[in-house]
Amino acid sequence: MRLSVLDQAPITGGKTPQNALEYAVELAQVAEELGYDRMWLAEHHGSDAFASSAPEIITAYIAAKTNRIRLGTGGTMIMHYSPLKMAEVFKTLSALAPGRIDFGVGRAPGGDQRSIYALSQGNNPDFDHLYEKLDTTLTLMNDEVPEELLYKHTIATPQKVVLPESWLLGSSGNSAIEAGRRGMGYSFAQFFMLGSMRKEIFELYRYHFKPSAFMEKPEINVAYLVTVAETKEEAEYQAKPQDIARIHLAQGRMEQLMSPEEAKNYQLSEEEKVGIQTNRQIHLVGTAKEVADKLRQDAEEYGFQEAMICSIAHSQEQRLNAYRLLAKEML
Repeated sequence: MRLSVLDQAPITGGKTPQNALEYAVELAQVAEELGYDRMWLAEHHGSDAFASSAPEIITAYIAAKTNRIRLGTGGTMIMHYSPLKMAEVFKTLSALAPGRIDFGVGRAPGGDQRSIYALSQGNNPDFDHLYEKLDTTLTLMNDEVPEELLYKHTIATPQKVVLPESWLLGSSGNSAIEAGRRGMGYSFAQFFMLGSMRKEIFELYRYHFKPSAFMEKPEINVAYLVTVAETKEEAEYQAKPQDIARIHLAQGRMEQLMSPEEAKNYQLSEEEKVGIQTNRQIHLVGTAKEVADKLRQDAEEYGFQEAMICSIAHSQEQRLNAYRLLAKEML
Protein backbone atom coordinates (compact mmCIF):
# COMPACT_ATOMS: atom_id res chain seq x y z
CA MET A 1 0.00 0.00 0.00
CA ARG A 2 1.22 3.49 -0.85
CA LEU A 3 1.38 6.25 1.75
CA SER A 4 0.78 9.92 0.99
CA VAL A 5 0.40 13.19 2.91
CA LEU A 6 -2.52 15.56 3.29
CA ASP A 7 -1.42 18.86 4.80
CA GLN A 8 -3.61 21.75 5.92
CA ALA A 9 -0.67 23.97 6.97
CA PRO A 10 -2.02 24.18 10.52
CA ILE A 11 -1.18 27.29 12.56
CA THR A 12 -0.80 25.88 16.06
CA GLY A 13 -0.80 27.94 19.25
CA GLY A 14 2.24 30.19 19.55
CA LYS A 15 3.21 29.78 15.87
CA THR A 16 2.77 32.16 12.93
CA PRO A 17 1.24 31.58 9.49
CA GLN A 18 4.74 31.90 8.03
CA ASN A 19 5.88 29.11 10.35
CA ALA A 20 3.02 26.93 9.11
CA LEU A 21 4.00 27.40 5.47
CA GLU A 22 7.68 26.79 6.22
CA TYR A 23 6.69 23.61 8.02
CA ALA A 24 4.69 22.48 4.98
CA VAL A 25 7.81 22.78 2.82
CA GLU A 26 9.87 20.86 5.35
CA LEU A 27 7.21 18.16 5.60
CA ALA A 28 7.22 17.69 1.82
CA GLN A 29 10.98 17.31 1.76
CA VAL A 30 10.97 14.81 4.63
CA ALA A 31 8.05 12.89 3.09
CA GLU A 32 9.95 12.65 -0.19
CA GLU A 33 13.00 11.24 1.60
CA LEU A 34 10.84 8.71 3.44
CA GLY A 35 9.19 7.41 0.26
CA TYR A 36 5.71 8.93 0.51
CA ASP A 37 3.99 8.93 -2.87
CA ARG A 38 2.31 12.36 -2.96
CA MET A 39 1.47 15.40 -0.84
CA TRP A 40 -1.67 17.47 -1.19
CA LEU A 41 -2.45 20.87 0.28
CA ALA A 42 -5.97 21.61 1.50
CA GLU A 43 -7.83 24.88 0.88
CA HIS A 44 -9.23 26.81 3.84
CA HIS A 45 -10.55 30.38 3.99
CA GLY A 46 -11.50 32.75 6.78
CA SER A 47 -9.63 30.96 9.56
CA ASP A 48 -6.53 31.72 11.62
CA ALA A 49 -6.12 27.97 12.26
CA PHE A 50 -4.83 27.08 8.77
CA ALA A 51 -2.44 28.88 6.43
CA SER A 52 -3.32 26.93 3.28
CA SER A 53 -5.69 29.33 1.53
CA ALA A 54 -3.91 29.14 -1.86
CA PRO A 55 -2.78 25.51 -2.20
CA GLU A 56 -1.83 25.85 -5.86
CA ILE A 57 0.78 28.48 -4.93
CA ILE A 58 2.22 26.33 -2.13
CA THR A 59 2.30 23.44 -4.61
CA ALA A 60 4.39 25.48 -7.06
CA TYR A 61 6.81 26.55 -4.34
CA ILE A 62 7.25 23.04 -2.97
CA ALA A 63 7.68 21.59 -6.46
CA ALA A 64 10.73 23.80 -6.89
CA LYS A 65 12.20 22.46 -3.64
CA THR A 66 11.59 18.74 -4.19
CA ASN A 67 12.48 16.25 -6.91
CA ARG A 68 10.21 13.21 -6.94
CA ILE A 69 7.12 13.44 -4.76
CA ARG A 70 3.82 14.19 -6.50
CA LEU A 71 2.19 17.45 -5.41
CA GLY A 72 -1.22 19.00 -5.70
CA THR A 73 -4.41 20.13 -4.07
CA GLY A 74 -6.71 18.25 -1.78
CA GLY A 75 -8.59 20.04 -2.92
CA THR A 76 -9.11 23.06 -5.09
CA MET A 77 -12.56 24.32 -4.05
CA ILE A 78 -14.03 24.45 -7.51
CA MET A 79 -17.02 26.66 -6.66
CA HIS A 80 -14.79 29.71 -6.27
CA TYR A 81 -12.95 29.67 -9.61
CA SER A 82 -13.38 29.96 -13.35
CA PRO A 83 -12.84 26.72 -15.32
CA LEU A 84 -10.43 28.55 -17.61
CA LYS A 85 -8.37 29.80 -14.69
CA MET A 86 -8.21 26.38 -13.04
CA ALA A 87 -7.19 24.70 -16.30
CA GLU A 88 -4.46 27.27 -16.93
CA VAL A 89 -3.11 27.12 -13.37
CA PHE A 90 -2.76 23.36 -13.33
CA LYS A 91 -1.43 23.12 -16.87
CA THR A 92 1.21 25.66 -15.91
CA LEU A 93 2.11 23.68 -12.79
CA SER A 94 2.34 20.51 -14.86
CA ALA A 95 4.54 22.21 -17.44
CA LEU A 96 6.92 23.25 -14.66
CA ALA A 97 6.88 19.86 -12.90
CA PRO A 98 5.76 17.33 -15.53
CA GLY A 99 4.49 14.04 -14.19
CA ARG A 100 4.31 15.32 -10.61
CA ILE A 101 1.14 17.45 -10.41
CA ASP A 102 -2.32 16.46 -9.16
CA PHE A 103 -5.51 18.45 -9.70
CA GLY A 104 -7.58 17.46 -6.68
CA VAL A 105 -11.10 18.93 -6.74
CA GLY A 106 -13.40 19.58 -3.79
CA ARG A 107 -17.03 20.71 -3.96
CA ALA A 108 -17.17 22.15 -0.43
CA PRO A 109 -16.67 25.90 0.15
CA GLY A 110 -13.64 25.52 2.42
CA GLY A 111 -14.73 28.45 4.56
CA ASP A 112 -17.53 30.18 6.39
CA GLN A 113 -20.40 32.10 4.81
CA ARG A 114 -18.56 35.43 4.90
CA SER A 115 -15.61 33.92 3.07
CA ILE A 116 -17.85 32.30 0.47
CA TYR A 117 -19.51 35.59 -0.43
CA ALA A 118 -16.22 37.50 -0.39
CA LEU A 119 -14.71 34.99 -2.83
CA SER A 120 -17.74 35.38 -5.11
CA GLN A 121 -17.46 39.18 -4.87
CA GLY A 122 -20.85 39.40 -3.23
CA ASN A 123 -22.67 37.35 -5.84
CA ASN A 124 -24.77 34.35 -4.89
CA PRO A 125 -22.49 31.31 -4.94
CA ASP A 126 -23.46 28.62 -7.45
CA PHE A 127 -23.75 25.33 -5.59
CA ASP A 128 -25.84 23.61 -8.27
CA HIS A 129 -23.59 23.33 -11.33
CA LEU A 130 -20.27 22.19 -9.91
CA TYR A 131 -20.04 19.03 -12.00
CA GLU A 132 -20.72 21.01 -15.15
CA LYS A 133 -17.94 23.40 -14.12
CA LEU A 134 -15.66 20.42 -13.53
CA ASP A 135 -16.44 19.03 -17.00
CA THR A 136 -15.54 22.34 -18.61
CA THR A 137 -12.31 22.54 -16.65
CA LEU A 138 -11.22 19.03 -17.67
CA THR A 139 -12.14 19.70 -21.30
CA LEU A 140 -10.04 22.87 -21.40
CA MET A 141 -7.20 21.14 -19.58
CA ASN A 142 -7.18 18.43 -22.25
CA ASP A 143 -6.86 21.01 -25.07
CA GLU A 144 -10.42 20.37 -26.26
CA VAL A 145 -13.30 22.72 -27.04
CA PRO A 146 -16.07 22.85 -24.43
CA GLU A 147 -19.73 22.90 -25.40
CA GLU A 148 -20.47 26.15 -23.55
CA LEU A 149 -20.48 29.18 -25.83
CA LEU A 150 -18.53 31.17 -23.25
CA TYR A 151 -15.50 28.91 -23.64
CA LYS A 152 -15.74 27.89 -27.30
CA HIS A 153 -13.49 30.64 -28.61
CA THR A 154 -10.58 30.49 -26.20
CA ILE A 155 -7.85 28.05 -25.24
CA ALA A 156 -6.25 27.14 -21.94
CA THR A 157 -2.55 27.83 -22.13
CA PRO A 158 0.06 26.42 -22.05
CA GLN A 159 -1.08 23.74 -24.46
CA LYS A 160 0.36 20.29 -25.19
CA VAL A 161 1.78 19.72 -21.72
CA VAL A 162 1.78 16.58 -19.61
CA LEU A 163 -1.66 16.41 -18.05
CA PRO A 164 -1.94 16.47 -14.27
CA GLU A 165 -3.65 13.55 -12.59
CA SER A 166 -7.20 14.62 -11.75
CA TRP A 167 -8.96 13.51 -8.58
CA LEU A 168 -12.39 14.14 -7.11
CA LEU A 169 -12.66 14.40 -3.33
CA GLY A 170 -15.73 13.13 -1.58
CA SER A 171 -17.38 11.10 1.14
CA SER A 172 -20.54 9.84 -0.58
CA GLY A 173 -21.67 7.42 -3.23
CA ASN A 174 -22.70 10.27 -5.52
CA SER A 175 -19.20 11.72 -5.74
CA ALA A 176 -17.77 8.25 -6.35
CA ILE A 177 -20.05 7.72 -9.36
CA GLU A 178 -19.22 11.16 -10.76
CA ALA A 179 -15.47 10.56 -10.37
CA GLY A 180 -15.74 7.23 -12.17
CA ARG A 181 -17.76 8.63 -15.07
CA ARG A 182 -15.11 11.29 -15.67
CA GLY A 183 -12.12 8.95 -15.45
CA MET A 184 -10.79 10.67 -12.34
CA GLY A 185 -9.18 9.26 -9.24
CA TYR A 186 -11.39 9.12 -6.16
CA SER A 187 -10.14 10.45 -2.82
CA PHE A 188 -12.32 9.49 0.12
CA ALA A 189 -12.25 11.67 3.26
CA GLN A 190 -12.50 9.04 5.99
CA PHE A 191 -11.83 11.63 8.70
CA PHE A 192 -14.86 13.76 7.76
CA MET A 193 -17.73 11.87 9.34
CA LEU A 194 -18.46 8.72 11.29
CA GLY A 195 -19.57 5.58 9.54
CA SER A 196 -19.28 7.04 6.06
CA MET A 197 -16.81 4.58 4.50
CA ARG A 198 -18.60 1.66 2.86
CA LYS A 199 -17.48 -0.92 0.34
CA GLU A 200 -20.43 -0.05 -1.91
CA ILE A 201 -19.04 3.46 -2.46
CA PHE A 202 -15.79 2.15 -3.92
CA GLU A 203 -17.62 -0.55 -5.88
CA LEU A 204 -19.80 2.14 -7.45
CA TYR A 205 -16.70 4.10 -8.40
CA ARG A 206 -15.05 1.11 -10.06
CA TYR A 207 -18.27 0.08 -11.84
CA HIS A 208 -18.76 3.53 -13.37
CA PHE A 209 -15.10 4.20 -14.16
CA LYS A 210 -14.28 5.07 -17.76
CA PRO A 211 -10.61 5.50 -18.74
CA SER A 212 -9.70 9.07 -19.61
CA ALA A 213 -6.75 11.19 -20.63
CA PHE A 214 -6.26 11.91 -16.93
CA MET A 215 -6.33 8.35 -15.58
CA GLU A 216 -6.23 4.98 -17.33
CA LYS A 217 -7.57 2.83 -14.50
CA PRO A 218 -9.49 3.34 -11.25
CA GLU A 219 -7.42 4.78 -8.40
CA ILE A 220 -8.65 5.26 -4.83
CA ASN A 221 -6.97 6.87 -1.87
CA VAL A 222 -8.43 7.28 1.60
CA ALA A 223 -7.52 10.20 3.87
CA TYR A 224 -7.10 9.53 7.59
CA LEU A 225 -6.47 11.74 10.61
CA VAL A 226 -3.59 10.08 12.45
CA THR A 227 -1.58 10.62 15.65
CA VAL A 228 1.40 8.29 16.02
CA ALA A 229 4.11 8.12 18.68
CA GLU A 230 6.62 5.63 20.07
CA THR A 231 4.18 4.48 22.77
CA LYS A 232 0.41 4.35 23.07
CA GLU A 233 0.60 6.66 26.11
CA GLU A 234 2.60 9.28 24.24
CA ALA A 235 0.22 9.08 21.28
CA GLU A 236 -2.74 9.68 23.59
CA TYR A 237 -0.96 12.68 25.09
CA GLN A 238 -0.20 14.15 21.67
CA ALA A 239 -3.71 13.42 20.35
CA LYS A 240 -5.72 15.24 22.98
CA PRO A 241 -5.30 18.74 21.44
CA GLN A 242 -6.71 17.43 18.17
CA ASP A 243 -9.51 15.66 20.04
CA ILE A 244 -10.49 18.95 21.68
CA ALA A 245 -10.18 20.86 18.40
CA ARG A 246 -12.63 18.51 16.69
CA ILE A 247 -15.13 18.90 19.52
CA HIS A 248 -14.86 22.67 19.25
CA LEU A 249 -15.23 22.50 15.46
CA ALA A 250 -18.50 20.61 15.89
CA GLN A 251 -19.60 23.51 18.10
CA GLY A 252 -18.77 25.99 15.33
CA ARG A 253 -15.41 27.06 16.74
CA MET A 254 -12.34 26.64 14.53
CA GLU A 255 -9.37 27.44 16.76
CA GLN A 256 -5.61 27.12 16.73
CA LEU A 257 -4.40 23.85 18.19
CA MET A 258 -3.42 24.09 21.85
CA SER A 259 -0.30 22.41 23.20
CA PRO A 260 -0.46 18.92 24.76
CA GLU A 261 0.34 20.52 28.14
CA GLU A 262 -2.63 22.88 27.80
CA ALA A 263 -4.86 20.04 26.63
CA LYS A 264 -3.87 17.88 29.58
CA ASN A 265 -5.19 20.52 31.97
CA TYR A 266 -8.30 21.31 29.92
CA GLN A 267 -11.49 20.48 31.78
CA LEU A 268 -13.78 18.45 29.57
CA SER A 269 -17.50 18.16 30.15
CA GLU A 270 -19.03 14.68 30.23
CA GLU A 271 -20.63 15.40 26.86
CA GLU A 272 -17.26 16.39 25.39
CA LYS A 273 -15.65 13.22 26.73
CA VAL A 274 -18.28 11.13 25.00
CA GLY A 275 -17.78 13.14 21.80
CA ILE A 276 -14.03 12.51 21.85
CA GLN A 277 -14.51 8.77 22.29
CA THR A 278 -16.95 8.75 19.39
CA ASN A 279 -14.57 10.73 17.19
CA ARG A 280 -11.80 8.24 17.88
CA GLN A 281 -13.48 6.02 15.31
CA ILE A 282 -12.10 8.39 12.65
CA HIS A 283 -8.98 9.63 14.48
CA LEU A 284 -6.39 6.85 14.54
CA VAL A 285 -4.22 7.11 17.66
CA GLY A 286 -1.47 4.73 18.74
CA THR A 287 1.92 3.30 17.92
CA ALA A 288 3.02 3.00 14.31
CA LYS A 289 2.27 -0.72 14.35
CA GLU A 290 -1.22 -0.22 15.76
CA VAL A 291 -2.09 2.42 13.17
CA ALA A 292 -0.41 0.49 10.34
CA ASP A 293 -2.38 -2.63 11.22
CA LYS A 294 -5.62 -0.63 11.03
CA LEU A 295 -4.68 0.90 7.68
CA ARG A 296 -3.77 -2.49 6.21
CA GLN A 297 -6.98 -4.00 7.56
CA ASP A 298 -9.07 -1.24 5.96
CA ALA A 299 -7.18 -1.49 2.67
CA GLU A 300 -7.89 -5.22 2.49
CA GLU A 301 -11.54 -4.85 3.52
CA TYR A 302 -12.40 -1.90 1.27
CA GLY A 303 -9.97 -2.52 -1.58
CA PHE A 304 -8.03 0.72 -1.88
CA GLN A 305 -4.38 1.18 -2.83
CA GLU A 306 -3.28 4.30 -0.99
CA ALA A 307 -3.69 5.87 2.44
CA MET A 308 -3.32 9.63 2.72
CA ILE A 309 -2.15 10.65 6.18
CA CYS A 310 -3.15 13.93 7.83
CA SER A 311 -1.22 14.31 11.08
CA ILE A 312 -1.72 17.56 13.00
CA ALA A 313 0.53 17.80 16.05
CA HIS A 314 1.22 20.98 17.99
CA SER A 315 4.96 20.82 17.33
CA GLN A 316 6.61 20.31 13.95
CA GLU A 317 9.06 17.89 15.55
CA GLN A 318 6.24 15.63 16.70
CA ARG A 319 4.45 15.88 13.38
CA LEU A 320 7.53 14.84 11.41
CA ASN A 321 8.16 12.07 13.91
CA ALA A 322 4.69 10.65 13.26
CA TYR A 323 5.32 10.46 9.52
CA ARG A 324 8.77 8.93 10.10
CA LEU A 325 7.42 6.24 12.43
CA LEU A 326 4.63 5.31 10.07
CA ALA A 327 6.99 5.17 7.08
CA LYS A 328 9.38 2.92 8.96
CA GLU A 329 6.51 0.55 9.72
CA MET A 330 4.90 0.53 6.27
CA LEU A 331 7.32 1.60 3.52
